[in-house]
Amino acid sequence: MTKTHNLLIGKEWRKSTRTIPVVNPFTGEAFAEVCLADVAEIEQAIDLADKAFRTTRTSPAYLRSRICADMARGIQNRSEDFARTIAMESGKPLVYARAEVARSVTTFEIASQEALRLDGEMLTLDITESARGKSGLTRRFPIGPIAGISPFNFPLNLVSHKVAPALASGNPIVIKPASSTPLTALLLGEVVLDTEAVEGSFSVLPCSGKDAAPLVEDPRFKMITFTGSPGVGWDIKKCAGRKKVVLELGGNAGVIVEPDADIDLAAKRIAFGAFVYSGQVCISVQRAYVHASRYDEFLNILIKETESLKPGDPLDESVTFGPMIDRDNAERIESWVNEAVTAGAKVASGGKRDAAYYAPTILTDVDPKLSVACNEAFGPILVVDSYTDFQDAVERVNDSDFGLQAGVFTNQMDKTLKAFNQLEVGGVVINDVPTFRVDNMPYGGVKDSGFGREGIKYSLQEMTEIKLLVYNHLMEDQR
Repeated sequence: MTKTHNLLIGKEWRKSTRTIPVVNPFTGEAFAEVCLADVAEIEQAIDLADKAFRTTRTSPAYLRSRICADMARGIQNRSEDFARTIAMESGKPLVYARAEVARSVTTFEIASQEALRLDGEMLTLDITESARGKSGLTRRFPIGPIAGISPFNFPLNLVSHKVAPALASGNPIVIKPASSTPLTALLLGEVVLDTEAVEGSFSVLPCSGKDAAPLVEDPRFKMITFTGSPGVGWDIKKCAGRKKVVLELGGNAGVIVEPDADIDLAAKRIAFGAFVYSGQVCISVQRAYVHASRYDEFLNILIKETESLKPGDPLDESVTFGPMIDRDNAERIESWVNEAVTAGAKVASGGKRDAAYYAPTILTDVDPKLSVACNEAFGPILVVDSYTDFQDAVERVNDSDFGLQAGVFTNQMDKTLKAFNQLEVGGVVINDVPTFRVDNMPYGGVKDSGFGREGIKYSLQEMTEIKLLVYNHLMEDQR
């Protein structure tokens, strides 16, 4: 019999009349179910968050910092519970699930530190005669309740990237986790309950997309932070009205490999960047452009490295490649690859599906207008092509509706600076893959890849407003 997990509204676990199953992507079988929030329960969570803000808006820095530090310790103390939950509900191999848990601990540790650095500044205002005797200072204030909508692929750390800065800045937050991976966010709720967080400052509401409309439309929310597909994200922005919006959306990241690069390093890192968690990462490598003089050497190493990945049960500690989140997505990847092959592409490795499992696949001779090259695959596909001119490679990376991150393997400073100046992305990574991310850096994209930035310091800026105080010293002189 599967266990039913309740909603978390404020500090209360609630049952509801509707539930959905949570399916293990590897077995295809339900191993748990979660209660779904209806409109009335969402209203209760919003009302609690609105009331909580009356307290959290004036919470002292030391308390906000301590709550985040306690969150980090709480996650660390239950790290194996988190890792196994992530592996079971998302299909992420345990080795990578544990890495995600470690990152989430770091995310809250950073938030604990940044809560103490949410500083203002002193301003010199007497730059004209009319401002003589006046000085100013600024301070950041929390904006109010926040709605956070998170994806399935990082069910702990991408939730943490919304919750940690919210708690650090004094803003209540209501989280809607992905329907396929809600258990990790609910487990995080157990950790929150062991902290000094105010009643109503954190709720977790698995719910249908239709019922989630108040998370976008209710004026009591002052910000929406969303990670997910571009179509949904931009629709949210249209409906958000005057709210602040941060969107972390999709990508089809490109990598350039120059002839002076360490080819062995480049091939191994690109294999990792393309196929870690079955390519279900916004910054997965989807396109690799390799200088023609090193192309064959690179491709041979890449194929060998890719075929060394061990598929299997994500709970097996030796497994490095697991299933996709569900069979539908694996079938979508299968259809994209078949379309490319029909159009003349060659399968250098992979190209096979079994239920929700799709083998890590390397394609060559691909028409850049095909889905495998120009759309976000969010699956284990890597398109490899050659080039002879660096400027051409840069333009080919830019020939995309997306612009999250890009990578360049080179030891030449002029190429590094050209890439940094010309690549139309939110971040450029030199001598590593765009799949690289640490949790204090600004993270976000341009074009269809997003709006605003995550990364704790930068999220704190998004979640606060600057207020100015002007002080007239001349009044003192006139007394």
